[in-house]
Amino acid sequence: MRVYTSKTELNAFINTEKSSDSSIGFVPTMGALHHGHLSLVEAAMVENELVVVSIFVNPTQFNNPEDLNKYPRTLAQDVLLLETLSKTKIVVYAPTVEAIYGAQTSVESFDFGGLESQMEGQFRPGHFDGVGTIVKRLFEIVKPDIAYFGEKDFQQLQIVKKMVEITQLPVHIKGCPIQREANGLAMSSRNSQLSVLELETAALIYKTLQSVKQQFLNDAPEEISEWVRTQFHNHELLKLEYFQISDIETMAPIRQKNQTKKYRAFIAVFARDVRLIDNIALN
Repeated sequence: MRVYTSKTELNAFINTEKSSDSSIGFVPTMGALHHGHLSLVEAAMVENELVVVSIFVNPTQFNNPEDLNKYPRTLAQDVLLLETLSKTKIVVYAPTVEAIYGAQTSVESFDFGGLESQMEGQFRPGHFDGVGTIVKRLFEIVKPDIAYFGEKDFQQLQIVKKMVEITQLPVHIKGCPIQREANGLAMSSRNSQLSVLELETAALIYKTLQSVKQQFLNDAPEEISEWVRTQFHNHELLKLEYFQISDIETMAPIRQKNQTKKYRAFIAVFARDVRLIDNIALN
């Protein structure tokens, strides 16, 4: 499998491979790949002649330096995992921080129309400027036709769509379904930091969301939110950071339901110091 750290070499290879009637799929990741990532790559392989997978732990989207330092970096294992899908149709781009940002790691500022101020943005100030910065730079380097993002990070997916709209980059953004462990926990690179007991206990997150979906048929959003808070109140292993039912277009919390709008329930939970997020479509 071809692994590039230089954007010049990556671009040279892409230019030799791409024809006028072929397309390039792109799956941006921070590595520590799992089957959730592979599902994105598989979706990209169906629709494109060549798939680029970036593996880059982006420092500008971490608010906590300790979290950045602890984030798993497993490039050799990631490449082996991708080779189980294809050794020729997939190309890995694994740049250094300097290759992306140069001598100074700077962040662009974006106006996401309020999408950035809810949930993840509220608890991780500046996070989405970091996301927008790195995704924009990767799009400019790879120049993909279609980019694939998992719906586990649904707010991020909406942010990326807005960034493409703002910058008018010629990339189609496609969201892909959440992949889950056998117990329902959303697949995440952070799951590798959990103990066996924590993994088992974290199944409560998805079970709670499933109950929320049923309650949403008849109950008011605030009643549901209060019920969720009680599920995690004084829990021995899990601490609720936030729960919110949002309009998927604005990410704003809802007071009452409107039959013409689409809603999702979003949740963030700590298992020890490992932060887990999930969401579910409600209608």
